[in-house]
Amino acid sequence: MKIILAIDSSDFSKVAIKELTKMPLPNGSEVCIINVYEHPAMATPELMATAGTLDNYFHEFVANAEKSGKRIVSAAAEELKKSNSTITITTSVVSGLPKKEILEKAESFEADLIVVGSQGQGAFSRFLLGSVSQYLATHAKCSVLIAKEKDS
Repeated sequence: MKIILAIDSSDFSKVAIKELTKMPLPNGSEVCIINVYEHPAMATPELMATAGTLDNYFHEFVANAEKSGKRIVSAAAEELKKSNSTITITTSVVSGLPKKEILEKAESFEADLIVVGSQGQGAFSRFLLGSVSQYLATHAKCSVLIAKEKDS
C-alpha cells in the first residue's frame, strides 16, 4: 500500500499522523510524508520585482520554511516508524499551492491513499482557493482519509 501523509505544523496534522499510526498497514507499505509551504511571492508576486532587502526576506523565508518543513516531516517519520517498523518512509518538502502539490505527489507516487487533517494553516488561502482536504477528496484519483479529532 502506498500512502501520502500531507502535514503542516497544525494540530489538525497531528491528528492525521495519530490516525495513520493506528492503521494496520500491510508489510512493505510505503508512506511519503509531504509538507508544502506557500512561498510569499505566490500571494504577492509584485513584491518579487523589488530588489534589496525584500529579496533577502524571500530567501530567508524560503530557508526557514524548508528548515521547518524538514523538522515537521522528520518528527512525523519518527512517530510512524515507532508504530510500524515494517513501513518504508520517504519525506518531501516543497513550495507551492498545497492542494496542487499534494495531488501531483499522490499521482507521481501512485498513491493508494492520501491522509490529511481536516484543516491546516493558511486561512486566507482557504478562503481564496478552498479547503485543501475538500479539494483532495473531490479531485484525487485515490482514496482520501480526512482525519478529524473527536469532540470531547
